[in-house]
Amino acid sequence: MCLIALFISFGGYMQVFGQDIGTIEYTSKKLSKLIKKDARIEVLAEGFKFTEGPLWLEKENMLLFSDVPANTIYKWTEAGGKEVYLEPAGYTGSKPRGGFMGPNGLWLTKDGQLWICQHGDRRIAGMDAPINAPKPNFVTIAGEYNGKKLNSPNDFFMSSKGELYFTDPAYGFEGGFKDPMKEIPFHGVYKMDQSGAVTLLVDSIEAPNGIAIFPDGKTLLVANTQGKNRGWYAYDIAPDGLLKNGRVFYSPGNAEGKGGCDGLKIDKKGNVFATGPGGVWIFTKKGELIGKIKVNNLNAANCALTPDGKTLFITATQYLLRVKMR
Repeated sequence: MCLIALFISFGGYMQVFGQDIGTIEYTSKKLSKLIKKDARIEVLAEGFKFTEGPLWLEKENMLLFSDVPANTIYKWTEAGGKEVYLEPAGYTGSKPRGGFMGPNGLWLTKDGQLWICQHGDRRIAGMDAPINAPKPNFVTIAGEYNGKKLNSPNDFFMSSKGELYFTDPAYGFEGGFKDPMKEIPFHGVYKMDQSGAVTLLVDSIEAPNGIAIFPDGKTLLVANTQGKNRGWYAYDIAPDGLLKNGRVFYSPGNAEGKGGCDGLKIDKKGNVFATGPGGVWIFTKKGELIGKIKVNNLNAANCALTPDGKTLFITATQYLLRVKMR
């Protein structure tokens, strides 16, 4: 059931069952231009295992999001709340297995096909069914690099040129980063062109995760979830689509809080909403930290913006959250 009715609001934060869900921290006055001072963090749905990959569908007025361990994609609407949308959605094998085997990142193509990062099947797949009549029928979009199976594609972003950039850490393996099923020793950032050819762009990031391109199409941003070099990295996109001039966009240092540098979204003005330790970190396009949406005791894994930039959805452990920013 929805827990909104069970909330108590006090000066900018929300409580559920007596515990703070979170607060909005205004590090800079610039954040007040994006998020109004009386904005609240709402719980829209709960009871999941680990939520990820939110995708807002404007035409359908619907949010899709993944529950990775549950191997399920859910949908949420204002009228119907949460409902199962697609199951199985990330692992279609017959052998029972656990771990983070389900779907993660989601993308809607220009022709209306849902693409899914499938951890268990170790591929990016397209749902072979209409968006409003989902079925667990899939076709492989990208599943190999140099004849070897991908690890577990996590997140992706389509450029204006129709090139798909994606990350491939190893979170989908039951045995983690040292699982004997791994065929590729590194965790790459890749590009797939319109012919289907997959090119390795970066192999030096420990755990590449969230990925997006700034509105001008010139710079790519990618998150490194964990390790001593965790943080957010920027790369210039060359005319041939390859990456150059890699650099630190922002380092969280030893920041406390659950979660690592995970999924992210960039609005039309270049502001970055990036899940990180303790919640959602908000930056200007130049990498200036202007505030945070803190989700106490939760692991904020990803977020999604509506096209008008007024609403932010956050997937955080067992919850789906929303902030009406303007």
